[in-house]
Amino acid sequence: MHEFEIIKKYFSRITKKNKSALNLNDDIFFDKKKGIAISVDTYNQNYHFINFEHPDLVIKKILRSSISDLICKGVLPKFYFIAGSGNDKTFSKKNLEKISKSLEDEQKKYNILLCGGDTTFSNKISFTLTTIGYSKNIIYRNKALINDDIYVTGNLGDSFMGLQILKNRIKVQKKLSNYFIKKYYQPQVQLKLTKKLLKFANTSIDISDGLIDDLDKLINNQKLSFSINENKIPVSNSLSKIINQKKIKKIKLISNGDDYQILFTASINKSRIIAQTSKNLGIKISKIGKICSNKKRSVIIDEKGREIVLKNKGYVHQF
Repeated sequence: MHEFEIIKKYFSRITKKNKSALNLNDDIFFDKKKGIAISVDTYNQNYHFINFEHPDLVIKKILRSSISDLICKGVLPKFYFIAGSGNDKTFSKKNLEKISKSLEDEQKKYNILLCGGDTTFSNKISFTLTTIGYSKNIIYRNKALINDDIYVTGNLGDSFMGLQILKNRIKVQKKLSNYFIKKYYQPQVQLKLTKKLLKFANTSIDISDGLIDDLDKLINNQKLSFSINENKIPVSNSLSKIINQKKIKKIKLISNGDDYQILFTASINKSRIIAQTSKNLGIKISKIGKICSNKKRSVIIDEKGREIVLKNKGYVHQF
């Protein structure tokens, strides 16, 4: 079963009296009266990170991906709890020292504080992070409007390319290799944009499972569709080089997840404030498509105006 089938069949009904649970169809819990937002994420080796050879980098990736759930909702993350499972090898003194130092660096970078957690013995490595922030308002899912513009921050596909390099599925020159691997372990989350989003975004999500899959989630309870222009989907100069050198189709690289950029929609009349915000903050924000009526099916259009058939829409949590 798909994760959302499990949630809908077994758990959604027992949260009906809890409005703050948001029908279990958003990435966070939000109590508007108390102004508190909470996100919980679990990360397992071989699924969310390929190995534990660099615990200092793995923990950076985990923490950044966790706080991105709040950031895309317009909530600044303030506190976090971390629970870790491992054994005497994975949680050796050397590794624990590296983890501790990385967390300390991340706390300074994102102005967040560790508040507690748990440790358990296991031969399988996993981490669960609970992130907390305070706000009187958030940007919900399923609030898109017909004719909304679709935007995305930063660039897509760099993290996926880093993963392919780490798995030895593609070889590139060392400078490019180092660039992509860094993007895989240290995604660029858009903290500076957090509160600004509340001024113009109708709905938003962070891109964790892939552009198309997360766009589907963003409007999954609405009678809407989308139209995306492939040539407007932003990629880095480094990824463009790989696309040209290896003759890889761009569409195969931009919807595989782990980008942790913000995907949002906004009314047409917000385009000027979005462009100005992008310039003021130095954050790349690209308009990539439109929200449409469900009378049309969702499509991706290439530069020649042809519809693209996408076999892989993103990562699916299947049970």
